[in-house]
Amino acid sequence: MSTPPGTDWRPALAPAAVRRHDPVRDADLLLLPERVGVLTGSAGAVLGLCDGTRGVGDIVAELTARFPDAPVATDVPPFLERLRKEGWLR
Repeated sequence: MSTPPGTDWRPALAPAAVRRHDPVRDADLLLLPERVGVLTGSAGAVLGLCDGTRGVGDIVAELTARFPDAPVATDVPPFLERLRKEGWLR
């Protein structure tokens, strides 16, 4: 199992997960074998920063700078943790 989220966790897509853009739906998708997630809202921006080089705090700081009026600090860490538990992130 991966390291629990915290200041040291550097989220990255799971090895089997792939991001794709579906031009027919004009939607960003997250694909795992036999599973598809549609990325709505700012989910694509969040996952775009999950490259294994940034910690959760770094991701929150960067998104806060991009979206100063959004509740990034309260919404993003639980979102990342949920995706980790579901197997999309490691």
